Amino acid sequence: MAIITLTTDFGNKDHFTGATKGAIYSELPDVNIVDISHNVSPFNIPEAAYIIQNAYSSFPKGTIHIIGIDAELNVENKHIAMLLDGHYFICANNGIMSMICSEIAPEKIVEINIHDKIQTSFPVLDVFVKVACHIARGGTLEVIGKAINSIKPINNLKPTVNDDKTKIIGRVIYIDTYGNVVTNVRKQFFENIQKGRNFEITARQYKFKTIYKKYSDVVNFDIPKEKRQDEGKGLVVFNSGGFLEIAMYKSDSKKHGSAATLMGLQVRDTIGIDFITVPAISQKEDIF
Repeated sequence: MAIITLTTDFGNKDHFTGATKGAIYSELPDVNIVDISHNVSPFNIPEAAYIIQNAYSSFPKGTIHIIGIDAELNVENKHIAMLLDGHYFICANNGIMSMICSEIAPEKIVEINIHDKIQTSFPVLDVFVKVACHIARGGTLEVIGKAINSIKPINNLKPTVNDDKTKIIGRVIYIDTYGNVVTNVRKQFFENIQKGRNFEITARQYKFKTIYKKYSDVVNFDIPKEKRQDEGKGLVVFNSGGFLEIAMYKSDSKKHGSAATLMGLQVRDTIGIDFITVPAISQKEDIF
C-alpha cells in the first residue's frame, strides 16, 4: 500500500487539507495518507524544511512526500519532484529541499511540466496530487517532468564562521511547541570547529557554557525532589535531529514561560558561539 505524507501551512480551519486528501482518495482509494504537519507558519520555508528533514526518514522507502508551502506557480517558483534517499518529494523549487540535499545528494530531480494539461489556482490539490498518484501507481519522474541538476538554496541555511575559527554565528530556524529554540548549528559542524575548546553560547543577554546530552541532565538528582527547582531552568542540547537547541526543562509557557518567550528569540534571530583558545581556570554557572 502506497504512503503519501502531507506537510503544509494550511492549518486546520479551512478546507484545503480535506480537499487535498479527498483528491488523493479519489484517485487511489487504498492509499495511506499521513499528516506530518499542517501548522507550518505561513510561507515559512526554513521551518518546513526542518520539519520534513526530521520526519521523512522515519517512513519506509518509497514514501511520497507532498510539501505544500509557497507552492503557487510562477516564473521564479517552479514545481519539482525529486527522488532522494529512496523517498519521493513533490514541492515548489523555493529552497525547501536544500536542507536535506546539503546532507544527501538527490538521485533524480525533474521540473514538473504537466501544467498545460491542468487549469488550477490550487497547485497542491491539482498538480502535486496528480504527480503523487502517478508515482504511487509506479510511474516514473520522466513522464511528468524534465530532468534538472540543481535546486534553489535557502539563504542563511548554514551558520557562518570567522576567519580564525573562534566564533560561529548561527540563526534560529524553528521554535517548537514547547517554545524551545532550534538553531541551524549542527552537532558535527560545531564539533569540527570546536576541536575540544571551551565555548560560550550567547543568545541576547543569556549565556551558556554547557551542552547537555539530554534535557534531564540539567537536574541534580542528588537533591531531594521536593527541594529541586529545575522546572523552567534554561539549558542547551543537541536535539534528536542533531541541531543545537536552547530549551527550558519541562517548559510550560503558562507557568514559567519558554526559552523563546523569556529570551525574546524569534525565527531568523542570531546566536553566537565563542570558542576559548586558552583554557579557562574556572567555569561559571550558566546564566539564565
